[in-house]
Amino acid sequence: MENEPIVRYDVADGVATVTMNRPDKRNALNDALVEALRDALARAAGEEAVRVVVLTGAGRAFSAGADLAALEALQRAAPLENLTDSSRLAELFESIYLHPKPVIAKVHGHAIAGGCGLAAVCDLSIAAEGVKMGFTEVRIGFVPAIVMVFTLRKLGESAARDLMLRGRLITSERAAEIGLITRVVPPGHLDDAVAELAREMATETSGSAVALTKEMLAHVPGMGLREALAYARQMNAFARGTEDCRAGIEAFLTRTDPPWRRKA
Repeated sequence: MENEPIVRYDVADGVATVTMNRPDKRNALNDALVEALRDALARAAGEEAVRVVVLTGAGRAFSAGADLAALEALQRAAPLENLTDSSRLAELFESIYLHPKPVIAKVHGHAIAGGCGLAAVCDLSIAAEGVKMGFTEVRIGFVPAIVMVFTLRKLGESAARDLMLRGRLITSERAAEIGLITRVVPPGHLDDAVAELAREMATETSGSAVALTKEMLAHVPGMGLREALAYARQMNAFARGTEDCRAGIEAFLTRTDPPWRRKA
């Protein structure tokens, strides 16, 4: 394992698979893993051939949250060091949330604390049945600060309070019921379910339209009604002038495949 990369990056058929590769540590987050994930996401954003990103973990767990060594270092760190470390993690979550391409979490094993946040911040998350998920930070005197920014948007205040103030673990089935993740499938069907979803998004949707839609989904919730409508008018007008929109409308009118489908 010494020569293994801490994050594996593989591309096939328009899908970049980013695999956290610390199975002996249950893919717990430390500085090196956070930095490697950010690099992999940036690489996927810059590669034209990549249409969809799948985030997963090697071994039995998706991610167990903070690394034990990182927690020990947190006890000794000065305030500025803690702020720097927090900033790195915040930048990782933001890079997923604002990524120009759809990011799918494939959650095959437990996703705890920051690991649960990683699954939740992805655009779509499919988990295996029986997986444990939750934000356990308050049970060790910590705060789910960064993941809260994104989870509140997804769940709303009531469900977020129930999860974060109690610090309990829930099953993936319950996580899907409350909207923390998208869907649950039997463990033996997880690979196929994620592959089918990734294939659909890579071949049935316009890359530029998805990127613009993701941008709007990130910004509209923080706007007032009139500001949001003004922003929406601008984005609507801009989208009409894109190459993908022109090509997509032409394909619809002539009953032919749009170029993204022909490229797949």
